[in-house]
Amino acid sequence: MSISSILDYKLLDVGKFQLNIADLAITGLLLIITLLLLRAIKAFFNRRVKSGKIDKGSAYSIYSILRYLLWIVFILTTLETIGVNLNIMLAGSAALLVGLGFGIQQIFNDMVSGVIILIEGNLKVGDIIEFENEIVGKVSSIGLRTSKIQTRDDIAMIIPNSKFINDRVINWSHNQIPTRFMVEVGVAYGSDVEKVTQLLLECTRLVPEIEKHPAPFVRFADFGDSSLNFQILFWTLESFRSENTKSKLRYAINRSFTENNIQIPFPQRDVHIIRTV
Repeated sequence: MSISSILDYKLLDVGKFQLNIADLAITGLLLIITLLLLRAIKAFFNRRVKSGKIDKGSAYSIYSILRYLLWIVFILTTLETIGVNLNIMLAGSAALLVGLGFGIQQIFNDMVSGVIILIEGNLKVGDIIEFENEIVGKVSSIGLRTSKIQTRDDIAMIIPNSKFINDRVINWSHNQIPTRFMVEVGVAYGSDVEKVTQLLLECTRLVPEIEKHPAPFVRFADFGDSSLNFQILFWTLESFRSENTKSKLRYAINRSFTENNIQIPFPQRDVHIIRTV
């Protein structure tokens, strides 16, 4: 028996559909080529990550896109090889695809958003971001459809990629390093404002997370209803833990004001009673 007759041997013959050993061999060869390509692509991105030329999250996202594309090409090529008419299949499933399209519209939107994030490079693993609802987190991974962030409370949140595209998102990692923050405090009317300013600046030196350059400064913000309002502006490299830094500064301010008899007033209202005869 010749090799040609072996390859032409029919394994399955149903109507117009036929499957022989040659088709099976070609399918196996395509599968091996696809797996080798995926392994080569993955090794390429691993080398890029180790050399620092691309971050791990971006590499994983690009690899995911290429993997999906290669598997789609493999499936379509295999179907065409074994004699399946793709045009008839697509025409027959048009109504199903339309209905399915409405069902997966949001999923597709998230996946397109993931591709946009990947191409623009505005979001990377390790970036510190803040959403409109004041949720702050550090990006731990970027996927094709969703990304994962770790909040300041060490809670892992899975965020659809469309949120990064459609919502207002602050990327603190894009700001100049270090980042500036502010703490506000009010003191009683009649306080020595020069002394208050001096004490506030001394308090900033007690918090190691606050940078000395640029130097912190105090702003006399306003004459409030019940207090003289001050703002302490400072820079820190610990932008992800900035609330902890603010807390340490408030502790220092409270101790300093108590030791120097500087009062932080309660809201007050003066009531004048007019007696009529």
